[in-house]
Amino acid sequence: MGTEQPRILIVDDDGELRELIAETLADYGFSSSAAAKGREMFKAIESESFDVILLDIMMPGEDGLSLCRTLRTPGNPYAGIPIIFLTALKDTADKVVGLEIGADDYLAKPFQSRELI
Repeated sequence: MGTEQPRILIVDDDGELRELIAETLADYGFSSSAAAKGREMFKAIESESFDVILLDIMMPGEDGLSLCRTLRTPGNPYAGIPIIFLTALKDTADKVVGLEIGADDYLAKPFQSRELI
């Protein structure tokens, strides 16, 4: 019939933002799930297949940088899932660190819907 849209996991501690991102993605035909913290993220990727992870950096407990490092550990079965950081950290140095750790892209909050898509 057609190609299946990528399945996206939204990992952010802000519930309203998770909901807004999920609605935006749905408006463009994308399917998504959400997690509020690292433990929930790992539960989700162990039970479902995702094509992309949208990952906040600044979260209580384990932050997004640490979660990205864990995912990118050699031998991790989920190491190949693309990661896009969504974060309020806007400095070039923050972006460089995020990309060096293993993120595939970096989007500073606030962002426009079309920029995310």
